[in-house]
Amino acid sequence: MRMPSFSAACLALLVLTGCSGTAEVRPAARTEPVTPAMPLRFATFNTSLFDEEHGGLVARLDEGDQDARRIAATIQHQRPDVLLLNEFDYDPQGRAATLFQQRYLGVGQSGQQPITYPYRYFAEVNTGVPSGLDLDQDGRVGGEGRYHGNDAWGYGLHPGQYGMLVLSMHPIDADAVRSFRLLRWSTMPGAREPKFPDGRPFYPAGVWSQLRLSSKAHWDVPIDTPMGRIHFLVAHPTPPVFDGPERRNAARNHDEIRLWAEYVSPGDKPWLCDDAGTCGGLAADARFVIAGDYNADPADGGSLPGAIHQLLEHPRVLRYATPRSDGAPADAGVNPAANAVHKSSPAHDTASFGARNGNYRVDYVLPSVGLAVQSSGVFWPRPGETGVEWLDATDHRMVWVDLAAPE
Repeated sequence: MRMPSFSAACLALLVLTGCSGTAEVRPAARTEPVTPAMPLRFATFNTSLFDEEHGGLVARLDEGDQDARRIAATIQHQRPDVLLLNEFDYDPQGRAATLFQQRYLGVGQSGQQPITYPYRYFAEVNTGVPSGLDLDQDGRVGGEGRYHGNDAWGYGLHPGQYGMLVLSMHPIDADAVRSFRLLRWSTMPGAREPKFPDGRPFYPAGVWSQLRLSSKAHWDVPIDTPMGRIHFLVAHPTPPVFDGPERRNAARNHDEIRLWAEYVSPGDKPWLCDDAGTCGGLAADARFVIAGDYNADPADGGSLPGAIHQLLEHPRVLRYATPRSDGAPADAGVNPAANAVHKSSPAHDTASFGARNGNYRVDYVLPSVGLAVQSSGVFWPRPGETGVEWLDATDHRMVWVDLAAPE
């Protein structure tokens, strides 16, 4: 069996044995349903653990970072079995992930118990990676600061900014992970090619044909749980704003969400090819959990109409009561001018974007049909409750779902 290297660009499941990079030999994949002793908690959490400088997150975690302690306290309090962290800067050696796991999750924070995840997965993302193209059509290619970010495959000031990290209590089949980071947007049938109001394409044909769809990455991470194999489908689509009348970011956000809808839909999809060249979607009998910050509220904000409904109303996605909190409605009253015009229930919100924008539901954990939800929630405590002082670490809140095998 080929063992993944700790320094490989595509880092797979590792046991926390320091920085030696020793990888655990994986047992044969278990796919038969087994009733677990307790429900499995799947969660997503946009941690805002990013830095504007290359290597900046590693330096902060090494020195001691108060926001990272608050993020860790939240994770220790909620104790998910499988967790996606959005906006966790990627570095090829995994130094940031190791520091966070050992010095923050592995040490009790704010009276919480330490937590250890034996398995993890992360890999390259498109953010901050130079495209060599004039993607913002300002007449220049690349440059410093935002000029670099605007012409990267996904907006970022350096390669790996706003990356993703999957942590799991259960084995990850790293050899079976599928990444769609390199998939070209124009290959999607009926892609929403950005156009000006007069109908002119925003991108020249030579640019449009090369542009990648995923602003970070889309990963299918198979996890062998006590209930059998569950595909953890994770992503972080671009915000549908910071563009112009062509709405290029809104269009990309819509089609990044659509990628998972296509992936779990039946039918041949010769265009849907992963980074290893394997084409096609997920098997019809596979169970999955879609998770991440999708930057799309069902009723509010700048996403295109119906963007997130491509997943919420998909026939293979389980219908269940929307995760909620008591803290979000209380927080909505802090910025009444922004939140009063919102249509979505404030109890369902998962992120707080300040006095100007208000609160939105943008973070999702969506199980497939074939799984049963026992409970769910958004970790957003009310004033005076445990953890309220941790909320300032990020503008997002953890969303969690407890799953069991259906009876």
